[in-house]
Amino acid sequence: MYSLPYYKEKDPAVVTGFMHQHPFAMLAGSDGEGRPVVTQIPLLIKEQNGCIVLRGHIMRQTDHHKAFMQNPQALVVFTGPHAYVSASWYTNPQQGSTWNYMSVHARGNVRFLEDDALLEILRETTALFENNYESPSLMEKLPVEYVQRLVKAIVAIEIEVQDIDTVFKLSQNRDKESYHNIIAQLQHGNEDARQIAVEMEQRAAGMKWE
Repeated sequence: MYSLPYYKEKDPAVVTGFMHQHPFAMLAGSDGEGRPVVTQIPLLIKEQNGCIVLRGHIMRQTDHHKAFMQNPQALVVFTGPHAYVSASWYTNPQQGSTWNYMSVHARGNVRFLEDDALLEILRETTALFENNYESPSLMEKLPVEYVQRLVKAIVAIEIEVQDIDTVFKLSQNRDKESYHNIIAQLQHGNEDARQIAVEMEQRAAGMKWE
């Protein structure tokens, strides 16, 4: 991880809020021989007894399922909008350009859960993302035979987060003029660029410039 102190988000509420906003995360690990595996899955983010717990499901008998059976250590990466930042926008343009982005890295061990927990995770996940109690695609409205086939192909996982780190790289190391010029330029970019501009603008009042 790109680990510089001024790019760290120190407010736990902001970190968990970011995770809730970007729940389709990258689950990475390695098998018993050290070969890397990765998959992207939607996750439920819970706060229990002062700990963050991640719950979701993965396909059975895939490379990542087999890997986590051999080595439960996992890294979960939550990512948000990102944007190119040209050095031509700085007061001193004679330096390298860069990229602004936000990312949360959560580490912990994968634990496989029983089928009862799997059904509950599927119900909660579907309800959360459907966001419509009348949706015909809610778990409790699906045919029983279909659900029975489905649960045979997937397995529930839980990760109690043991360590969490962040990079909220938002030009905090730039002078005031450069900072606001970056915002102005990003406001004319794509959707990701505009979101980064909004985030920077919200943080401007708390910035300390020399």
